[in-house]
Amino acid sequence: MSTPDEAYIKRLVPLDFGSANSVPDSFVWPQASDEVHSGDVLTIPVIDLTNPNAPQLITEACKTWGILQVKGHGIPTKLLEDMESECERLFTLPTDQKMKAVRSSGRITGYGIAHIQSLFSTTMWHEGFTIVGSAIDHARLLWPNDYQGFCDTIDDYQKQMKALAEQLMRILFKALSISVEELNWLDDPTNSSGCSLSLQLNSYPPCPEPSRTLGLAPHTDTSIVTILQAKTSGLQVFKDGVGWILVEPEPDALFVNLGDFSRVLSNGRFISVLHRVVVKPIRRYSMAYFFRPPTDFVASPLLSKDLGPGEVPRYRSVTVKEYLDLKGKHLEKTLSFIEN
Repeated sequence: MSTPDEAYIKRLVPLDFGSANSVPDSFVWPQASDEVHSGDVLTIPVIDLTNPNAPQLITEACKTWGILQVKGHGIPTKLLEDMESECERLFTLPTDQKMKAVRSSGRITGYGIAHIQSLFSTTMWHEGFTIVGSAIDHARLLWPNDYQGFCDTIDDYQKQMKALAEQLMRILFKALSISVEELNWLDDPTNSSGCSLSLQLNSYPPCPEPSRTLGLAPHTDTSIVTILQAKTSGLQVFKDGVGWILVEPEPDALFVNLGDFSRVLSNGRFISVLHRVVVKPIRRYSMAYFFRPPTDFVASPLLSKDLGPGEVPRYRSVTVKEYLDLKGKHLEKTLSFIEN
């Protein structure tokens, strides 16, 4: 792996969070102090996948919230606990040790700031580690003599997350009258079709002034679905007519939020939820699994055999690659650039 230069490293790791006694000006987000409603006001749906009515409940949650929590997902509690432990083991390494796995220029895997940081001028109170496929190359750098446990946990976790994401997408596509037989990238065991399947480990270090900064800026995901594991609160979602709502994790449940491609494929019937992360005086971890179609896939409402009575396509057809390019320039205004 090439060694990044000092300027590049400074962009990837802009602050030694462990020694910070205050929030530097470059990290100050005025909107961090926006009014937030507690989960007692409105709560996102919690759905048990073993419930025979789960498909209908999930579809309704996608229309009204764009985010839900799922229980009964079949992923062993022990694996979720192991994942939390490995995440903690990674991010509590000394900074100079983590830097051995710093993200190389032009690559998306490894240690560094949030990928969405490049879209914002204000810095986020966050450090991350991105994995695509095997983590062994970076793990060997972090733990030369003790990397196998990390890799085994990551491999098992990604396998389980992929299966759950595909289970959820089959429910969504059935609700949208989209034939899964036409999607050669769904249920592809080896991912030969080239879907973007990535696992993002997040650490939000203890913050001396939590009300002045954000862990992640407001954004929507460029995925079909994102599955998030988080043991403690910090995630907030925006609901029209209400504002920001703090989301409380249910024990043993996983968050599922819809990305922009679900909104396009559903012709706007499903919501791609705007969300952000706030920080605390204590460290917080989360793990996010993103499922995005291949870059040459053409996302279009016309894939649905039923747009609804009198409905016309709200969005033009767009390849995943074109949409990603547009998102890099226009952020949350991107959907307006593909509206008919």
